[in-house]
Amino acid sequence: MEQKYCPFCDEQNYEFEGDLVFTKTDSYPVSKGHTLVIPKRHISDYFECTESEIAELWALVDKTKNSLQDTHAPDGFNIGINVGEAAGQTVPHMHIHVIPRYVGDMDDPRGGVRGVIPNKQKY
Repeated sequence: MEQKYCPFCDEQNYEFEGDLVFTKTDSYPVSKGHTLVIPKRHISDYFECTESEIAELWALVDKTKNSLQDTHAPDGFNIGINVGEAAGQTVPHMHIHVIPRYVGDMDDPRGGVRGVIPNKQKY
């Protein structure tokens, strides 16, 4: 996955920031409040994170969830990480999607993240 420009490395508009991690609104949100939690260090996937980065990533996922609950009052959340092109990763800088979900945002949300392979979503 070759990409010269990284849209996250030059990011300046943090919503929340820790020593190692920051959050930003997704530039192409799938729902109101869709937020990314991103390590400051340029690494391509979750499995390259240090223990300290992992701890801070999940702390900011929780902080983001609480903030979104207060500001947008979603009915649920999907949390996801794409690792590698085969999994749909398009930006080679690790990030976690925090996607608020709302009753009625799709006809039948059952199966949630299993929808990455649509014919396997329902069981």
